[in-house]
Parts: sequence; structure tokens; C-alpha cells
Amino acid sequence: MSLFHRRPKLPPELRPPLEADERVLAWAFVGEPGQQVLVATNRGLWQPDGRRLGWHEIQKAEWSGRELRITPAEVAQERAGYAVTVDAPIVGFLLLEPGELPDQVRTRVTRSVAYTSHHPLPPNGGVRVVGRRISGVDGLTWSVRYDARTAVDADPVVDVTDQLVEAAREAAAPPS
Repeated sequence: MSLFHRRPKLPPELRPPLEADERVLAWAFVGEPGQQVLVATNRGLWQPDGRRLGWHEIQKAEWSGRELRITPAEVAQERAGYAVTVDAPIVGFLLLEPGELPDQVRTRVTRSVAYTSHHPLPPNGGVRVVGRRISGVDGLTWSVRYDARTAVDADPVVDVTDQLVEAAREAAAPPS
């Protein structure tokens, strides 16, 4: 008898349409074992509806011990060189036999973040600047997420945000 219990392979009929260089890292049935699965790959998280969220598209992931709750990022506005994101509706998945899936999700979302910093903005707001890695893409993708009550579209806030993103790019750039 082996000391290591390996989860059976993902049934071929439940396998999502992976890209050529995409590989399955972990998977779990959603709810009672059956026809719906959640699949973590090196590129992102395949949901039961057949859509994949890239690791860089997940703002937050929480594991309760039974439910995996994902907060996707939604692009509210594209600016020169970065996106303004907001939280999309939370999606929950009941995983009765989660296996390694919650750990893989946490690890991959965390690994996608290469740079993060929070900055207060007057009069009573703030912004988080984030540089994230995207599997298969060189360099970082930049986004910002404003705190509640921040005047997102006010010219001074946009100007300061542009400067903060540029400073973050310089700080995260590899040495020449």
C-alpha cells in the first residue's frame, strides 16, 4: 500500500478545452460527485460553465473548508498602460472532496502578483497598484483598484494614479 493517495485523473469527458501548453494541476467535483468540475491549470481556473478565469483575473480567493469563494476582477476602465478594476460578483463552489484544488488556487493567485502597493489619496481615499504575471506572457500587466469613497475620475486622482503606476513600473523593472 502506498503512503501517497493520488486523486484519479480527470475523466476525459469533463476535461476543459485546454490550450496546447496548458496542463491540469488539480480538480474537484462541484457539489456531489457527478458532471460538474472545477479545474485548476497553469493558465487559470476553469469553471463548470466552461469559462476560464486567468489567475491574474482573480482579485481574491477564500476557502472555508467546504466552499471556495472567488472574487473575479472586472475591468471598469482602460487607461494608458493600466486598467482600473473593481470586484465582480463573488462566485462560490461547494467542494466536498477538494483535494489539492484550494491550495493550487491560493498558490497560483498569489504567484501571479509580482508587485503590489497601497497609496492614500486625498481627501479620503486610496489606490492599490498591482503588477501581475500572466502565464505565457512576458512582462507584467498593470492595474489599480481604488478604495471606496475615492473620486476615481477626478483629474488630480487620475494624474496621481498615472504617476504611481509609472513609479511602480520603474521599481518592478528588471535591472538593465
